[in-house]
Amino acid sequence: MADGSPMLSLKDRVSEEEWRARCDLAALYRLVALHGWDDMIFTHISARVPGPEHHFLINPYGWFFEEITASSLVKIDLQGNLAQETTSFINPAGFTIHSAIHEAREDARFVMHLHTDQGTAVSAQAEGLLPLTQHCLLVIPNLAYHDYEGIAFNLDERPRLVADLGAHKLMLLRNHGTLAVGGSAAEAWIGMYHLERACKQQTLALSGGRAHVLLAPEHAQAEVREQSRGMPMVSQLAWPGVLRSLDRRSPGYDA
Repeated sequence: MADGSPMLSLKDRVSEEEWRARCDLAALYRLVALHGWDDMIFTHISARVPGPEHHFLINPYGWFFEEITASSLVKIDLQGNLAQETTSFINPAGFTIHSAIHEAREDARFVMHLHTDQGTAVSAQAEGLLPLTQHCLLVIPNLAYHDYEGIAFNLDERPRLVADLGAHKLMLLRNHGTLAVGGSAAEAWIGMYHLERACKQQTLALSGGRAHVLLAPEHAQAEVREQSRGMPMVSQLAWPGVLRSLDRRSPGYDA
């Protein structure tokens, strides 16, 4: 750690279910860093702690994503109060966005929010995500939009954010970034992966101008809408390999 003191493991001090959620959440932070999608100490990923208390885990403010471990994650309640003994604290903007979604969506076990260049660029385009590529077509049926209201310090924004998200699992936060939710870390990761790839492909496709860009045919868009219903199964197939890659490239997240 920055001050040279080791982080004590919480593995034997929390339930097996909480420890599993901590490891999956720490894996998401490390994966974002490995893909170059982090924004220094900003943006957030959170996980609901299994159990009736409605606690969730989020990053300690000031830590880089490549440093996050299962034990370093901070447990808080829906009011932002600490639910564990810790010397760390959290970012209020992260609390606003993530607490709103965890409270409203029982299926939102994991919530990812990023500020990537490509995601923010598409969020600032008036047409939003266009049906340009296969990745775009996979994302569009499950994509919502939320207008920018400033840095998310205002708790009054939460009901509008939740209403705009609705039952969707992916969102473009206008002039801000990307968001993905999932019933598992795997589902949230694959959703964000496709959204970020789609945004990158769109920024590349539009780099030469809008006039000669080829949109996918309507019949193909309808076909992919049906085919995309199987994406949750694909996420479970990909996740073990994702973790194996993480063990090789960024070990120690599960400590």
